[in-house]
Amino acid sequence: MPAKIRKIIVQTDEVRVDMGREVQPPVRKALAMAVIENPCAGRYVENLDELVAIGEELGALLGARCVQALGIEPGQAQSYGKAAIVGEAGELEHAAAILHPKLGAPLRVAVEKGAALVPSSKKIGGLGTAIDVPLGHKDAAYVRSHFDAMEARVADAPRANEIVVAIVVTDGGRPLARVGGLQVSDIQGVDGLR
Repeated sequence: MPAKIRKIIVQTDEVRVDMGREVQPPVRKALAMAVIENPCAGRYVENLDELVAIGEELGALLGARCVQALGIEPGQAQSYGKAAIVGEAGELEHAAAILHPKLGAPLRVAVEKGAALVPSSKKIGGLGTAIDVPLGHKDAAYVRSHFDAMEARVADAPRANEIVVAIVVTDGGRPLARVGGLQVSDIQGVDGLR
């Protein structure tokens, strides 16, 4: 059964200057969120396959919306991350079912490749609850310049029977990153680490 989506929110963030220094090229992040009905709200459900399928659907939809918002080709995406906020009639495992088993594969298609694990976070909360969507380089987890986050929040969600699902995609690392680690130019993109 497809997700029952109440609304989709897409926003971008572009950093051009940081600490008085020009950021060239500007670093852009795109956040796409879906506010969905939680089909398991208010009751214990042993088999969460319906939420797993919703995760797969949203990985494709929200990943594509992020790439589109950035105005880039999929292969130009550099970082990604995912998060979910479950309304009070749900449980944390509902977020896990959406985020973990199947959301990653279609997101990787949307950003072309994605050898690294997709960083994630989840929580339970009410209307307007914020969550930081953790970010890491899509092909190499050891690229420190891309450890970052973007806050996700929907003023009127999640309602008790809803889940907010968020995906972030970037076209660069942190502005003015300089703490070492594996450089983008040295990525092998085979094992997801280097």
